[in-house]
Amino acid sequence: MNTVKINYQKELEKTLKELEEAEKVPSLLLHACCAPCSSYVMEYLASYFKITILFYNPNISEAGEYEKRKEELLRLMDSMPFRYPVSYRDSLYDPHEFYQAVPDRAKDKEGGESCFRCYHLRLEKTAKEAVEGGFDYFTTTLSISPLKNAQKLNEIGKALSEQYQIPYLYSDFKKKNGYKRSIELSAEYGLYRQNYCGCVFSKKEAKER
Repeated sequence: MNTVKINYQKELEKTLKELEEAEKVPSLLLHACCAPCSSYVMEYLASYFKITILFYNPNISEAGEYEKRKEELLRLMDSMPFRYPVSYRDSLYDPHEFYQAVPDRAKDKEGGESCFRCYHLRLEKTAKEAVEGGFDYFTTTLSISPLKNAQKLNEIGKALSEQYQIPYLYSDFKKKNGYKRSIELSAEYGLYRQNYCGCVFSKKEAKER
């Protein structure tokens, strides 16, 4: 049986149009992986939502790398102009959470089943905090990366939306030149751009490349 391919950018645009027509500005808990990926997503969505950024990334294997990405994200948030306010919500850094969810990726390249487990880990945390914080929507910046599977991200988001009874904002942020725009914004704000997602497995693959 063939899986129906959904254009998640069009799904996002449909939601944004509905919000504009209803003259609503809902709250959004946005999981952010790093400043470069967040740049375009914040620029785009802050015209429609009151955003709170959740920096939850236990996949980052080194504390120094984690702090560097976090500091760059905070610096970017302080520097960029937004139509509606963008605030920050911190999260405890505990890489053991990642290793419990993704025990071994030795034979699994980036974009495989282990990555899907990592998506689920970070999205479930976002969904739970969105419910606890009384947010209207939750989503992630991850779909902006050409290396991330937007179909899988949105499938996981949909399942968690149903489980926790909170709307997931569908997205494929790399569309409409989103990834290209993130590179432009990274250059404009002098952002640190890492060449791996953060985990030990992706760092090893980056070195091999």
